[in-house]
Amino acid sequence: MSDITRGGQFLVKETKCEDIFTPEDFSEEQIMMRDSVKEFVDKEIWPNKNRFENKDYAFTEECMKKAGEMGFLSVAVPEAYGGMGMGFVDTCLVCDYISGATGSFSTAFGAHTGIGTMPITLYGTEAQKQKYVPKLASGEWFGAYCLTEPGAGSDANSGKTKAVLSEDGTHYKITGGKMWISNAGFCSLFIVFARIEDDKNITGFIVENDPNNGITMNEEEHKLGIRASSTRQVFFNETKVPVENMLAGRGEGFKIAMNALNVGRIKLAAACLDAQRRVTTNAVHYANERIQFNVPISNFGAIRYKLAEMATSAYAGESATYRAAKDIETRIKLREAEGATHQEAELKGVEEFAIECSILKVAVSEDVQNCADEGIQILGGMGFSEDTPMESAWRDARISRIYEGTNEINRMLSVGMLIKKAMKGHVDLLGPAMKVQEELMGIPSFETPDYSELFSEEKEMIAKLKKAFLMVAGAAVQKFGMDLDAHQQLLMAAADMLIEIYMAESTILRTEKLAKKQGEENAKEQIAMAKLYLYKAVDIITLKGKESIISFSEGDEQRMMLMGLRRFTKYTNMPNIVGLRETITARLVAENGYCF
Repeated sequence: MSDITRGGQFLVKETKCEDIFTPEDFSEEQIMMRDSVKEFVDKEIWPNKNRFENKDYAFTEECMKKAGEMGFLSVAVPEAYGGMGMGFVDTCLVCDYISGATGSFSTAFGAHTGIGTMPITLYGTEAQKQKYVPKLASGEWFGAYCLTEPGAGSDANSGKTKAVLSEDGTHYKITGGKMWISNAGFCSLFIVFARIEDDKNITGFIVENDPNNGITMNEEEHKLGIRASSTRQVFFNETKVPVENMLAGRGEGFKIAMNALNVGRIKLAAACLDAQRRVTTNAVHYANERIQFNVPISNFGAIRYKLAEMATSAYAGESATYRAAKDIETRIKLREAEGATHQEAELKGVEEFAIECSILKVAVSEDVQNCADEGIQILGGMGFSEDTPMESAWRDARISRIYEGTNEINRMLSVGMLIKKAMKGHVDLLGPAMKVQEELMGIPSFETPDYSELFSEEKEMIAKLKKAFLMVAGAAVQKFGMDLDAHQQLLMAAADMLIEIYMAESTILRTEKLAKKQGEENAKEQIAMAKLYLYKAVDIITLKGKESIISFSEGDEQRMMLMGLRRFTKYTNMPNIVGLRETITARLVAENGYCF
């Protein structure tokens, strides 16, 4: 097990490019699956975008049934229950390419295949799985997930919905209200969380959607985006649920909810990827066709800047998401080899990489929003019009920063989980942090390094950025100890440092692997994107590092850490950022879209 990458270990372990999975490593089967999903989206979803924007919920349900017929709803479902039993990477791949056309459909798809089905496949009894999962896998039934309440959002375990055992002990009566329930308007069953008596933790139940059993709903919510994703409040009034429909066990609901969120976070990141690619492609199309001052606006530096940044963020998101997905898949297979069931192995595999899942959720959800925002800017007034796809992409993207745990929660979780792992001895942060302290007290080397190999300086910079994080986080833990959770602004700044390290390293490693395979000249645009992303990451880490250090230190300690931060964020050879952007945009414009 020690030879297998563990969650959070990227911070203290040097990773070789050969040891990560990239989109260029897709198997023939995965490429066929990708192309099949793209064809479905291009034929069934994209031409009917207006029906989604006009809140045609029946059409969303119709498309979901077609996705079931194509097998897309069953990719992650074990074969024993009517599924395809494919790997974790395959699951992320389908989430990725299903997202290309509209947030409405990808939200309905993700809610059903993830939190609407997964709690049963992972926590259900054999009888529950045999009864419900085949119907969910085929699209005969659709699932919804009832966790959020008016007074229980980020504090998910504080819900007031009650479950009372009947006198004869045969069923529970559930009473309470849930809100923001995706797929509520056409679902066949709910995963409902309720509290039994005064239990500390909530309990999960499988509840069939029967309006004659005390289940009512409000009208569809009118939302900023994902307009044809059915979203309603759901009310349970002494709804009878057989005792055999309890999930996992009494008081296990909070654990189910948290593990569902871990899986949902990386799948959400995947579900933002093709949305970014498509927005970038649409922006390039327009920039090439729009003539101003007698030339296409794609000739103008201000536009070329935006296109390069949009493509770079999409490329970085791909790099990090598929790296983590494969690490999770590898961990799942390891657990299975040790004798765990697939369900047990998947839970442990995703839990192991919960830090990376939170990192990806934050980074990619913010990148897709920024990408859509710049897409609107490139289209100008047309971008603000419903006649072009940009404004709906922007509206659909906004929710991604809220659900599966807000980005603020996920930022704090990523650092908090890392520190807990270190305290449990699962990741050695103390040793590397002590070495950083020793290095700060020593005299820096003035030797001129050899940067002749591709990315030699960039990989050295990644190593230094890790030291910067260890310096800041280590000092913060020493200062505040167990009270660190109360210093949320500090945690969020540290999280931004952690996020940029993982994203930048993933992008560098993917590109190094690609360049070794097809040559540097044939990967020059990807090399430019990797260098551009790292340059920006260094700036962010410098800013967030200063912000953190100044917030909790003073005097000589502060001066020493600021000096260390300068040392750990200093380039020997500053890249020509304008030149990098030009290299990227030249390819985008020539290919008339995202082509990496």
